[in-house]
Amino acid sequence: MYTDTDRCVRAVRSKDARFDGWFFTAVRTTGIYCRPSCPAVPPKVENMTFLPSAAACQQAGFRACKRCRPDTSPGSPEWNARADAVARAMRLIQDGVVDREGVPGLAVRLGYSTRQVERQLNAELGAGPLALARAQRAQTARLLIETSELPMGDIAFAAGFSSIRTFNETVREVFALAPGELRLRAGKTSRHVPKVPGTISLRLPYRAPLNPDNLFGHLAATAVPGVEEWRAGAYRRTLRLPYGTGVVALSPQPDHIGCQLALTDLRDLTIAISRCRWMLDLDADPEAVDEQLRADPLLAPLVDKAPGRRVPRTVDAAEFAVRAVLGQQVSTAAARTHAARLVAAYGEPVADPDPEGGLTHLFPSPQALAALDPGSLALPASRRTTLTTLVGALADGSLPLGVDSDWETARARLNALPGFGPWTTEVIAMRALGDPDAFLPSDLGVRRAAKELGLPPTPAALTARAAGWRPWRAYAVQYLWATDAHPINHLPV
Repeated sequence: MYTDTDRCVRAVRSKDARFDGWFFTAVRTTGIYCRPSCPAVPPKVENMTFLPSAAACQQAGFRACKRCRPDTSPGSPEWNARADAVARAMRLIQDGVVDREGVPGLAVRLGYSTRQVERQLNAELGAGPLALARAQRAQTARLLIETSELPMGDIAFAAGFSSIRTFNETVREVFALAPGELRLRAGKTSRHVPKVPGTISLRLPYRAPLNPDNLFGHLAATAVPGVEEWRAGAYRRTLRLPYGTGVVALSPQPDHIGCQLALTDLRDLTIAISRCRWMLDLDADPEAVDEQLRADPLLAPLVDKAPGRRVPRTVDAAEFAVRAVLGQQVSTAAARTHAARLVAAYGEPVADPDPEGGLTHLFPSPQALAALDPGSLALPASRRTTLTTLVGALADGSLPLGVDSDWETARARLNALPGFGPWTTEVIAMRALGDPDAFLPSDLGVRRAAKELGLPPTPAALTARAAGWRPWRAYAVQYLWATDAHPINHLPV
């Protein structure tokens, strides 16, 4: 979008928050960059230049605006709606791969050479992978400086900087303030007192509107005992992270998602935030999604009634694939029971930082589940075979699932496994891989909704009708599911 100057100028002049994260406005005369909705008086058109990322602005020598804080805007929804190399690279960078494995590790995961990755990112984003990772570190650092009481050394470590000197230099360069000055300027107004000692309290921004009912309702209704729970107005779960483990509590608020994190290693902070944002689909563009779905007169009333529905995802694609198999042709309660038995037998114990909490384990890794005895599973023989084959493929790496997956390649590999039909493959594509166009025409809830609304009742005919909903069919599924009284559609009391 940043190449469409007229459209960008209109967005800046109208201070349209819908475009925050889509592009950034760099002002040549002041040397700062802003989000489109910056409350300051818009600069003259001839003084504006539009760039696709905060990293590109920083690389060009611009500093972040102190009023609109462009580094804290929601991420571009473009990376969640695409599965090409650039989008997959962005999702991996957000997941901390460059900090852990360097640019060569990023290139290996994408299946390209380092030079190709750098060329593609520079061409589309105006910055290479190192600059993009540096911008993310700066954003995390600012977040911790302004919202926590952590010492600066711990913040530098948590944000992924290799030294205190690099941390200080980057913060000064990006924000035109020293770390101590940033904290002093923030004062106590933006600090959040954690409900549980030893946790970090944050605010996760999103593009409005956001309907929390099906988002948190789905996560709470399908929660696996010991791994997830809904308590005191928050969805809580355990996290397996690259450097350690964590526990997160996420609560819907009018203008943000409250996030409390307890981590065994602070280096996991950026990754944990990224995975929570991914799980809650916070970087989506609800205006674009809802506008497309409203074009269908039978869907329009559902969208108008409760706009801003998100797709509830997962923090661990392999975990969700296992749970999808356990949920084949059984009720939500039965699927939770099967998963809870696996957790009790093969999950890694963790300590809940909240003494009143009920979180006890991480969901078992594929490697741990590879040792399970099929005879111990209270499942039909065919589903035991499906589960053990899936676990084996996940454990040996022949079925890689994650934010970097190519959606069609992953579908083909899943469909090649015994017991995998369209429903299982598509629900994994939707909730584990994040494909916004995944569709479940054979799902019982979708078919019931279709019949009630007067949509075609058969999967083939419904798929043909849904061509007009593309590329947002996964969001259409959320609106169709919402016609049912199932607990997944309601925010827990």
